[in-house]
Amino acid sequence: MPQASPRGTYLQVSEALRQQIESRDGVSALPSEAALMQAHGVSRNTVRRALKVLEADGVVESAPGIGWRVLQSGDRRSLAQRMTDLIAEDSLAVGDTYPSEAKLCERFGTSRTAVRRVLAQMEGNGLLATVHGKGRTVRALPTPTARP
Repeated sequence: MPQASPRGTYLQVSEALRQQIESRDGVSALPSEAALMQAHGVSRNTVRRALKVLEADGVVESAPGIGWRVLQSGDRRSLAQRMTDLIAEDSLAVGDTYPSEAKLCERFGTSRTAVRRVLAQMEGNGLLATVHGKGRTVRALPTPTARP
């Protein structure tokens, strides 16, 4: 991993792990944290933070006594991508109200912390705006991305 990064190193590790999981169909478990530390040249805390991101996105789950298991769900998009895609899926236009944190947690089956992290990213990217008394509204439509 590079020494100085504009993105958190744990986010880079989580994306690398996500790509490894996607490229290996049928893999059911991840290597140990020690092996991941060595493979990515990072600390245990960085590996754990990366795994927590993947857990919040529904890609892996902790299995006590076993390690980290890959979940076999069909949707491998990150939580951020799924929440961004929700704008198009629900046909939201600029100015429309974006779903509440509680509804997002229920819809995606994830924690409020994970949802808040992505909402902050979306606001930072200019997709959402918070309006006092109204909640979050769509500020701009996401640019379409090509998917394999």
